[in-house]
Amino acid sequence: MTPDVVPASVVVCTIGRSAHLRTCLETLARCAPRAAELLVVDQSGGHEVSRVVAEFAAAGARRVACSGRGVGRARNLGFATAAHEIVLVTDDDCTVAPDWVGRAWRHVTASPDGIVTGRVLPAGGADAVPSTIESSSGRSYTAAKDFSVLYTGNMAVSRLALRSIGGFDERISPAATDNDLCYRWLKAGRPMRYEPDLVVWHHDWRTPAELERRYVGYAVGQGMFYAKHLRQGDWAIARDLVHYAYQGCRGAAARIVHGRPRSGDWRQ
Repeated sequence: MTPDVVPASVVVCTIGRSAHLRTCLETLARCAPRAAELLVVDQSGGHEVSRVVAEFAAAGARRVACSGRGVGRARNLGFATAAHEIVLVTDDDCTVAPDWVGRAWRHVTASPDGIVTGRVLPAGGADAVPSTIESSSGRSYTAAKDFSVLYTGNMAVSRLALRSIGGFDERISPAATDNDLCYRWLKAGRPMRYEPDLVVWHHDWRTPAELERRYVGYAVGQGMFYAKHLRQGDWAIARDLVHYAYQGCRGAAARIVHGRPRSGDWRQ
């Protein structure tokens, strides 16, 4: 490796959003230093993603085809086939800061047994972009009740550490695999750190109807997450389930009283 390249793999999962993917890869290729490998896990079943990835071959980009659907399956395949031990994760509709790779690399090498996550800023209207966090204060997490703090659009971890805990649960779909992994990770006593200097932008591209469907998907996946752990006899999770249901009631009230649209309120 050279000073301009660190021995790390970046995993980007896609279902064929080629324009977004190209923009994502452009920012990853411009990172200084950049990662030695940009691994695009493709569930689209088409050929357009291959053409986009080929544009970035000089930056270490390669495509891995993934059968079926599900972000958990795609990320597990990415970790299984990554060429390097340190793996960074972002999404195809995200762009990264120019120092993102270098900062993630330093954070993980300083704490190889932990997961690091960071800021996910909205690129566009804040109400139109899901899964964002803007806090400027760093924090370490140790309690399983904090399972919602992992943002897999901005994540770095040792491949060995992640796979030793079973990776992502592919049964949970279409969302909430991040919450499930975070819960298991923290419950096992493993370290997790939020670092605000690790920055990505999540882009606004969904219509209100698409955003509403996305939030419904989040809720379905969250229900699977709760059901999984309740069936295992983990009644501690019930407390958060009650809180989540309470938030849903508040969201419904906001719609009735204030006319707030469902697309702008994840609680609904």
